[in-house]
Formats: sequence, structure tokens, C-alpha cells
Amino acid sequence: MSGQEMKFRIDISMKGRKVIELNKKVFAVGVFAAGLASFAQYASATEYPLTLENCGRTLTFDQAPNRVVSLGQSSTELLYLLGLADRVVGTAVWLGPVQEQFLDVNATIPRLADNDPSFESVVGQKPDMVATQFQWHIGPNGKVGTIDQFAELSIPVYTAPADCVGKDNTTGGDGTRIDAFSMDQIYQGIADLSKIFDVEERGADLIADFKAREKAAREKVAAVNGKGISALFWFSSAEIDVDPFVAGQKGAPAYVMSILGVENVIDSDDEWTTVGWETIARTNPDIIVIGKMDRRRFPADDWELKMQFLKSDPVTRQMNAVKSGNIVVMDAQSMNPTMRTIEGIETLAKAIEAFEATQ
Repeated sequence: MSGQEMKFRIDISMKGRKVIELNKKVFAVGVFAAGLASFAQYASATEYPLTLENCGRTLTFDQAPNRVVSLGQSSTELLYLLGLADRVVGTAVWLGPVQEQFLDVNATIPRLADNDPSFESVVGQKPDMVATQFQWHIGPNGKVGTIDQFAELSIPVYTAPADCVGKDNTTGGDGTRIDAFSMDQIYQGIADLSKIFDVEERGADLIADFKAREKAAREKVAAVNGKGISALFWFSSAEIDVDPFVAGQKGAPAYVMSILGVENVIDSDDEWTTVGWETIARTNPDIIVIGKMDRRRFPADDWELKMQFLKSDPVTRQMNAVKSGNIVVMDAQSMNPTMRTIEGIETLAKAIEAFEATQ
């Protein structure tokens, strides 16, 4: 048995695979809420070997990993927030700049790719764990590799619960969200990673901080009686003037709007969907939120181009949000199911406060 094999074991049974493929709704509920409730109250030293469930698989660690490759900006920044930057030996999949407090340490860690790294570049870092934000990269049809490929090399893969709980990633593309996203999925990811790395007190503190920030944002909106407001979240578009990629009812933006009492003008049951601008204009949202990112896969990834389009197009410039200047620029990571969703909540709360001040 190799040194890496002694550190962890991965149990992927055929039964477990059937749970992933055929019974995702059952998995979406499961152990989730009960584990969170006990975690915050009883943070303690991790006892190894540690076994936990992650996205329908059983992971067992004989000790805390020492060499981690992180695929996904949120996964990387979460490891940094937990004080684990010294364990990270490679990163990839970035939408924007790293959080300011991590600029220096992030500059010392190899960036394998801005977008999708190769399988070879990941295993070349000799990781004893890979943390991935999306099953799009490591999953049933992963662009970087499959779970089985990494398992053959005795490398465990921990997937952010926000990308698998209540979600079917076997349908292609970004997958299909069966159950609506909530911040509980982010808290589960924090709880899991802090237990894997034996930093549970840090994890408990981080969860408590996020919950306090969410409560403060709710109170800010309540203080200005922010009710009856509608909004649209525009992430990007394949072309600047074609049907935009906007938030439906089950993703992170829907959660942000829901907890702040804002109506989502897009009545789609999808996490994200495309809708024509004439249809959107008829809904006439009070606030339009546009995504800001460093990625330039599409012209509309540029928030300034989005802003110019909204103000110049003969259809979009007639919407109340455009005419009154209620266009909010939000970091794209806050629109994804990530730990930065909390920043999205705070950003929209401020926008509601400003909107109410003009009424």
C-alpha cells in the first residue's frame, strides 16, 4: 500500500451510484439538516479515521490531507478562510479576482488554469485530495476527469454540496436543480471541510458569521419596509443582444431574492434560463442585477457592455429599472451557489435600501 493509500480510502459502491443516478431527491434531504445543527454546537477535534458522505459517495480519511488541489474559486477561497492555504498546492476555475485579504497568499500558489485544467496538471501536483466546486469538472461526465479516474490513483474528490444536493448532474451542461438552493448547502460544505482538516472551531465561527450577516441584511430590508419590489438577475449572454441568461426560481439569486422579500420576474422552474428581452421588458422589474466577472467567454461577460446595452437598446431602455438607474453590479460569484452568496444578499439589501429612499 502506497503512502497516499494509507491516508485515505474511497468506497464507491454500485448501490451508491444508483442513489446518485436514480434517487437524488432522497439524497437532497438525508443527513443534511441534522448534521448542521449538531456541528455548530459541538465543534471538537476530528477523530480519524473520518468517514463522511459526499454527493452519494462515502469518503474515508485516515488523517487530514496535506496537499490539496482546488477546482473552483469558491472552494479555493473557502479553504483560505479556514486557514488552510498552506495545504493548497494548485488552483483552477476562476471567475474573478481572489478576495482581497488573500491576494498575497494566492499569488504563491500555482494556478493550473483560469478555466478548466487538464487531468494531468491536477494529478501532477501529487494531491492527497481534490476539492471541486462543480461536478461539471469532476463528476459523471467531468471535463477534467471522472471520480473513478481519480479513485484509481487513490485521490479522493470532495465536491461542494451546493452542486449536488438536490441537483441532477447527469443531464449534461450545468445539470438540473431538482430542489431550490439554500445557504444550508454552503454551511454543509464548511462543516465537512473543517472536519476533514480538523479545524472545526474555525468552521463553526465562519458559519455563525455568515448567519449573522444574513440576519443583518434581512433586518436592513425590514427597516425600510422593502416590500413589493421586483428584480431580474442577468448573468451573461452568448451575444450581447440575444436572449439573456437570467436567474430562474431555484438557484442562488432566487434564494437571495426570496429571503429579502423580492419578487423574481422570471417564473421559470430552472436555476438559469434564457428569456427574450421583449418578454422581460413586459415584466418591468424595479431592479436589474448584472453579473461582473473576469471571464470573457462571451461578450456579455463584460458588465460594462451589459450596462451599455440596457441603456441603449430601444426595448430595454424603457424599463423602469433602467430609466431610474436601479441597475446593480454584482460579483458573479455571488450569483453562483457559493460562500459569496452572502455578499449577494448584502448587495441586494443595499440596493433595496437605496430604491426605497427614492420612492
